[in-house]
Amino acid sequence: MYRPTCAIIDRAALRHNFSVIRRHVRHARVIAVIKADAYGHGLLRCAQALSDADAFAVLELEAAVQLREAGFRQPILLLEGFFSIAELKVLAQYQLSTVIHHHEQLAMLPSCKEIEKLDVFLKINSGMNRLGFRPEQGRTALDTLRQQAFVSSITLMTHFACADDPQEKHDIDQQLNRFITLQPQGAERLPRTLANSAAILRYPQTHADWVRPGLLLYGASPLIEKTGDELGLRPVMTLTSQIIAIQHLNPQDRLGYGGQFVADRPMRIGIVAAGYADGYPRHAPTGTPVLVEGQRTRLIGRVSMDMLSVDLSGIEQARIGSPVTLWGEGLPVERVAESAGTISYELLAALSPRVRSVTRS
Repeated sequence: MYRPTCAIIDRAALRHNFSVIRRHVRHARVIAVIKADAYGHGLLRCAQALSDADAFAVLELEAAVQLREAGFRQPILLLEGFFSIAELKVLAQYQLSTVIHHHEQLAMLPSCKEIEKLDVFLKINSGMNRLGFRPEQGRTALDTLRQQAFVSSITLMTHFACADDPQEKHDIDQQLNRFITLQPQGAERLPRTLANSAAILRYPQTHADWVRPGLLLYGASPLIEKTGDELGLRPVMTLTSQIIAIQHLNPQDRLGYGGQFVADRPMRIGIVAAGYADGYPRHAPTGTPVLVEGQRTRLIGRVSMDMLSVDLSGIEQARIGSPVTLWGEGLPVERVAESAGTISYELLAALSPRVRSVTRS
């Protein structure tokens, strides 16, 4: 017996979205970003569906090792790099690639005698001011890496802060100009990776040698003005549940914790087996879209730990056991996130481990 809350993971949709990305970046290789358990979709099942990717990127060393031990031979990049010499030894053992973004990492490299070959992505802080060497420090860092005989390849890397917003093109141009100040000239040109999901779609001039799609893979839009549906993507995750109780409210009846929702007419409402402990946003307000029996309705009242309430007005066929879609097929996750004052990245990645998942091929 299972609680009815379920995440359906559609691997065919994942492959479709990857093909959409390929159409946008025909001259660049693709690093599929599957960090955070593939944005909540499941690391290994997504990696298997993305076996045509040129490389993978993760954040966690454990995830990289898991991929290697599962037989994946593509380059696997650690996006925050390593944090100790002990981790650097694991990188060497499993032939992992690493981002280098601060001087302490550079200083650790000569201390690891186990390294025979290391592929490095040198991260340049071109204006996001999160990770990376400033451009004026980048040449020194590059020279240091070139002095290490075991460093077999160096890729220059940066990350855009505002590629999702069409009004911020000037910021992209500024970041590109700062990044270019590091570029070696002529035959010494190194491979580059700049474009995240939003830049893949909006700024083809940033595609360079490698692109790094994340959210795009999972069928949600990285652009603030469009949904994944409008970009020709398919949702990989559909979060579903069922109605487990039906209540009838009279005018002035209050609903749920705090009694924040007050009925203004006789109402029929459904209680759904899903709440913030499942990863549904606690602060989603009344009016957040929900599908019941495939019909669009609204969340009402406060989301509790294990349950939420929906308006069944006009859905006469709704009953106990009726299917509910919280986001996914038929209901873009972006619309739910927008209503809840958050972003689709958070909703997907915050899915609770207690939610049962079903893989659809």
